[in-house]
Amino acid sequence: MPNSPFDLTGKVALVTGGSRGLGRAMVLAFARAGADVVIASRKLEACEAVAREVEALGRRALPVAAHVGKWHDNDMLAARAYEHFGRVDILVNNAGMSPLAPSLAEVTEALFDKIVDVNFKGPFRLSVLVGGRMMAGTGGAIINLSSTAAFKPEPDTVPYGGAKAAINTMTVALAKAFAPKVRVNCIAPGPFLTDVSGAWRDNETYRKSLGLQRFGEPDEIVGTALYLASDASSYTTGAIIRVDGGTW
Repeated sequence: MPNSPFDLTGKVALVTGGSRGLGRAMVLAFARAGADVVIASRKLEACEAVAREVEALGRRALPVAAHVGKWHDNDMLAARAYEHFGRVDILVNNAGMSPLAPSLAEVTEALFDKIVDVNFKGPFRLSVLVGGRMMAGTGGAIINLSSTAAFKPEPDTVPYGGAKAAINTMTVALAKAFAPKVRVNCIAPGPFLTDVSGAWRDNETYRKSLGLQRFGEPDEIVGTALYLASDASSYTTGAIIRVDGGTW
């Protein structure tokens, strides 16, 4: 994309949850736009597979096994990225999880903590580490992944929806904290057809309730991600953009 506002040539992107689903789609889109990529998830083999896809596109890739729900793993991930590439220009806090309990009363403390750790604590820690170094350097862009569950709460997703609502709050707060050199924005996806969508992908009532009356494909997150990662969004910060097919 030479001379395009979406060109990421010379940039380094770090994407958590980058080995599958929406994360993989964003990793490959960034690579096609010219960026080198740090691919993080819990399974190193899965990260290595996507790294080979990035390298086949002519870009450099660093696969890193990291559990973003663990404070120390975020410290290690940031250190590995800077040691290898010397910079991070784009951070995408994509890793998340939304396991369900049979009932609200059966949500255990361990499950609650796991959901909050992965969906909120990890993105907070990694954003602070990377955002601080972006501020000390030439700036950058942070993209958080929230969910329409933060806007449309349901009884069976209280911990998850609460953690994603916290991501929305964090997006605005960090946009203020890291201004003016770092832009911080958020994508709030709706129902996308990924490998974790088994619980609802055959729910026709749900599908027909959407404005577009279909579920999203992973590549349909790419346009918004490229916009927020690139100079195309140079005057956009603290924004929460819903990419949800019309989840009303």
